[in-house]
Amino acid sequence: MFKKMLAIVALSSLGVTAYAVDASQVEKSIELKDGSTVYIFKDGKMGMEDKYGRATYMESGHVMETKDGKKIIMNGNEIWRVDELLHKYHRG
Repeated sequence: MFKKMLAIVALSSLGVTAYAVDASQVEKSIELKDGSTVYIFKDGKMGMEDKYGRATYMESGHVMETKDGKKIIMNGNEIWRVDELLHKYHRG
């Protein structure tokens, strides 16, 4: 029984490393009027960082205004990818 549990834990930890996000996956970042930043990933999905530097939730389909006055629509909510980018060097 213990060997089975150990195997499950080992396999689970391999899955976590597969989700690591590399900064090269970010196509571009856009500053918004409220001071937050939207990251657009190469697969077209987006994630958001608030003005305090934290990954934050934004509902898919929400209209946002960029610093230069353009409107963009949130596609997806890749909060976990943004969090991984922001804390890449803080986790060990």
